[in-house]
Amino acid sequence: MAITSGLVLFAVIWFMTFLVIIPIRIETQGEKGSIEPGTHAGAPENHYLKQKALITTGVSCLLWAVIAGIILSGVISVNDFDWFDRLPDPS
Repeated sequence: MAITSGLVLFAVIWFMTFLVIIPIRIETQGEKGSIEPGTHAGAPENHYLKQKALITTGVSCLLWAVIAGIILSGVISVNDFDWFDRLPDPS
């Protein structure tokens, strides 16, 4: 795996993890009871974005290490997903 491939893989994992972690522990204005005029009651009051970004970075580093290790070890390759025998034989 080249450096660019590793960075792209990390970015994809980071953003997917971030989208999963964003809705966790959100406190809405409606739950707090202080709705600002002109906003929806479901708008976040406290979103803890910095902590979520740090958690996302830690989790995505672990996931990236596992996935990159699997790719680099050759346990799973592209030929494992060739269900229609369209790729040339790797040997």
